[in-house]
Amino acid sequence: MFVLDSRLQQDTLLLGDYPLCSLLLMNDVQYPWFILVPRREAVSELFQLDAVDQLQLWQETNSLAEVLKDCFAADKMNVATLGNVVSQLHMHVIVRRRNDVAWPAPVWGKYPAQPYSAEQLVALKARLRLILTEGFCFAEG
Repeated sequence: MFVLDSRLQQDTLLLGDYPLCSLLLMNDVQYPWFILVPRREAVSELFQLDAVDQLQLWQETNSLAEVLKDCFAADKMNVATLGNVVSQLHMHVIVRRRNDVAWPAPVWGKYPAQPYSAEQLVALKARLRLILTEGFCFAEG
């Protein structure tokens, strides 16, 4: 049975689901920072997914990164699995801009997260509803 890691639950907001992955939003308004988590039990590495799931993860990652790059006018898309703190397999898809507070350094560790306000979150979700269409199901709320 799939259970989302408690650290991801604490730091993110659930946006909805692709066929394989749950899509989370890092609760930090400084960057459009998304996380894809395959809904598979006890998986910490890409190679632990079967071939079909590996392909699906890459398709979902690439699709998301492509629409986010255009929607948020990214200078660079950062896409990575790290898992040094959270071992559950998860893919970071982060929109980077030359004018963001951490550029060109990594987004984690240097600047404390600034949570979304209710208004900012509503606006972001409305924007995402326009671009996340094929194969995506939004969470309630």
